[in-house]
Amino acid sequence: MSELTVQINGQQKSYPIYIGHDDLTLLGNKILDFVGNNNYIVVFSQKVYNLYGKILNFSKDRIFILKDGEKEKNIKNYERILNFALTKKLTRQDFIIAIGGGVVGDLAGFAASTYMRGINFIQVPTTLLACTDSSVGGKTAINTKFGKNLIGSFYQPKAVFVNINFLKSLDERQFKSGLGEVVKYALIEKSCKAEEDYGLVNFLSQNYDKILSKDVLTLKELVEICIKLKISVVSLDEKETGLRRILNFGHTYAHAVETITNYNKYTHGECVISGILKVLDLSLKLGKIDKEYKFLCEDLISKFCFAQIPNFDKNRIINIMLSDKKAVGDGVLFILANEYASVEVLKITPKELKELL
Repeated sequence: MSELTVQINGQQKSYPIYIGHDDLTLLGNKILDFVGNNNYIVVFSQKVYNLYGKILNFSKDRIFILKDGEKEKNIKNYERILNFALTKKLTRQDFIIAIGGGVVGDLAGFAASTYMRGINFIQVPTTLLACTDSSVGGKTAINTKFGKNLIGSFYQPKAVFVNINFLKSLDERQFKSGLGEVVKYALIEKSCKAEEDYGLVNFLSQNYDKILSKDVLTLKELVEICIKLKISVVSLDEKETGLRRILNFGHTYAHAVETITNYNKYTHGECVISGILKVLDLSLKLGKIDKEYKFLCEDLISKFCFAQIPNFDKNRIINIMLSDKKAVGDGVLFILANEYASVEVLKITPKELKELL
């Protein structure tokens, strides 16, 4: 098992990330050893509980099961988790444990951040998207009819337990959804200010067949690279006041598509890839990149055969963008490609967007 540490810059705030591929029957005890003698509840996604509930063997009376789907990340389920924690008489010293994908982690994390003004929180990601991105960095949130993740908090977990074996049971669509975030990391790597050059674009190009066949050791290396890149960003900018904005590469457009389709037609990763392709177009039109680099990026994306998303009415898209967290003043912040594996932040006005999209 590998162990990485997230250390928030200038703060006495750090936590471990454990990455392994050992027997899942051991994972429940490892988590409980970390919890110690404290009380806890476990928020499971429905699919994960059906597959692994017996193996992980937590007390049934402490389990809250959340239905699957982005639409479940709502205020009603947030309140249900809080009420469940209250019935179990959790105190500030106790734990909320999230076992599932990004929906479970975001929702349970938001509940943990507000329960008694903050309770201990453990992330156990079970999807590729959650392993490589959403479980690390402390973003928690719920969705509303007005947009995605507009109600939330920055709240770091006490620990993250990543086990690659969970990924074996992912269906192809959900697995590729995670690859959408992985491609994002490849195309922003040089802007992440990491101490090491991981060459993620080349790694993906050379190992895409092993990745798609879910080779465990290849996936473990891939997950570690993505987590290291995210750690390098969030350690310097916990609350997205500067550098962390680059993690939104492809997300400005993606979140608008998710809102238009009510979070239930396309996966997050599919929307991110669609957003990245739009951003590459914008970057080329604005003279930030050349045709050769755009082709290289599109060729990398094509290796993973992502689902294609149709175009939507640009006026609706722009109106949603202007209500998003990335809206500032009279424009929207876009993360644009500007050279190999590098990006920059640029504000674009609605008028400019109508001309560019």
